[in-house]
Amino acid sequence: MKSGKAVGPDDIPVEVWKCLGEAAVEFLTSLFNRVLESEKMPEEWRRSVLVPIFKNKGDVQSCSNYRGIKLMSHTMKLWERVVEARLRKVVEICEQQYGFMPRKSTTDAIFALRILMEKYRDGQRELHCVFVDLEKAYDRVPREELWYCMRKSGVAEKYVRVVQDMYERSRTVVRCAVGQTEEFNVEVGLHQGSALSPFLFAIVMDQLSEEVRQESPWTMMFADDIVICSESREQVGENLERWRFALERRGMKVSRSNTEYMCVNERKGSGTVRLQGEEVKKVQEFKYLGSTVQSNGECGKEVKKRVQAGWNGWRKVSGVLCDQKISARIKGKVYRTVVRPAMLYGLETVSLRKRQESELEVAELKMLRFSLGVTRLDRIRNEYIRGTAHVGRLGDKVREARLRWFGHVQRRKSEYIGRRMLDMELPGRRQRGRPKRRYMDGINEDMNLVGASVEDAEDRDRWREMIRCGVP
Repeated sequence: MKSGKAVGPDDIPVEVWKCLGEAAVEFLTSLFNRVLESEKMPEEWRRSVLVPIFKNKGDVQSCSNYRGIKLMSHTMKLWERVVEARLRKVVEICEQQYGFMPRKSTTDAIFALRILMEKYRDGQRELHCVFVDLEKAYDRVPREELWYCMRKSGVAEKYVRVVQDMYERSRTVVRCAVGQTEEFNVEVGLHQGSALSPFLFAIVMDQLSEEVRQESPWTMMFADDIVICSESREQVGENLERWRFALERRGMKVSRSNTEYMCVNERKGSGTVRLQGEEVKKVQEFKYLGSTVQSNGECGKEVKKRVQAGWNGWRKVSGVLCDQKISARIKGKVYRTVVRPAMLYGLETVSLRKRQESELEVAELKMLRFSLGVTRLDRIRNEYIRGTAHVGRLGDKVREARLRWFGHVQRRKSEYIGRRMLDMELPGRRQRGRPKRRYMDGINEDMNLVGASVEDAEDRDRWREMIRCGVP
C-alpha cells in the first residue's frame, strides 16, 4: 500500500506499520489470523468517512455529478489486500474483463478496439459498437447478489462469511466543505475506495454476463465500462437488449442517457439502435477509457485531447514551473514527471502523421518556453530550450512508446487479444485513392528509423536498447 493516503476515522496511517518493520508484521499477522478464525473484524473498522469528489463535468450542484470516496481504516485495507490475494488464487475471471486484472490494462482494451476498427475500415465493412454505461454501478450491487456470485465462482464459504462481516453494520458520515453529517448505516453497494471492491465487482460482472458475453473483442469490459461490437446494427441491438435484461434482472441498471452507439465506415444512411423502444444516442466519437476513438478511424481529436490534457497538467504545477528561483533542470524533471505522461497516454496505440506529431511538439515547446521565461522575440532556438531543460523531442518519445508497446504485443502468446487483432484478416478491399494510414505503417517506419525488425522484439533487453532515443 502506498504512503501519503488520506486516513480513515482511526487516524492511523499505513506509514505507522511501515516504520515498525518486523514488529508490525508479527502484530498484523496475529491480528489477521484472529480475524480470520473468528470471522469478526474490529468494530472500529466498520466506520468510514464519505467524501464527495466532483467529476469535473456537468452541473456542480447536482449530486449525480459527484463520486463518493470512502476514507477507511488503513489497517482494514491491509486486511482487504490479504483477502483479495487469496480470492484471486481461486477465482478465475473471464478474458473479456480488463479492469484490475494482472497483465491487463486500459491500453490492451484501447489497442484492441482501435485495431478492430482499423481492420473494418480497410475492408470497407461496417462495424457497430455500443458503449454501455451502468448507473452508479458500485453503489447498486445488491449484497445478496454479491454473496451468490462469490459462491458460484468457487469462493470457500469461510471467505464469503469474512466478506459478509466486512459489510455488516457498516456506518459512514458524509464530510464536505460546510461540515459533517450524522452517522448512518450503508446497506447496499460496494465500498468506494476499498482495496477489495474492484475484485468483488469483477466477480459480480463475471457472473452476471456469463450467458450474454462474447469473446474479445466483440465484448470487452473494464470494470463497469462495457463495449459491445457486431457486424450488423440489428445484431448489436439484440446483444444490447440481452445485456440489459441480464444486468437489470439482478439489480443493476443500464443508463439510457449515457449509453452511446457508434458506427464505423457507415454506408447505408443514418440508422440507429434502440433500447426498450428508446433511441440510443448516436455519436461520431467516444471517449473510451480516457482515449478518444472516432468513427472514421482518425486520431486528430485524440491529439487535441492530449494537448489539452498536457496543458491541464502544466497549469497544476505552473507555480513550480514558472518560479524563477527554480533551476531549468528541475523544471524539466517536473515536466517529464507530471505533464508528459498526460500527453503520451494512449498514443502508443495510434499511428500519428507528421502534422499531428508537430502539433504535440508545438504545445510542448510553448510550455517549456513559458516555464523558462523565454519568448519567441528572444530568438532562442528550440534545441537550446530542450537542452537547457533536459527534455527530448516529444515525437521521439511517442515513437519509443509505440515501439515499446509493439514489442510487448509481439512477445505475448498467440491467443493474446493484441496479437489476434494484428493477425486478423477480413475479406474486402481498401478504398481507391490515397490509402488511410494504418498502425503497422507507422510501426514499419519506426523500425526502419531505428534499424530494428519484428524478430528483434522477441529479445526484450535488446529491443529496449534499440528503440531507446537516449534523451530524457
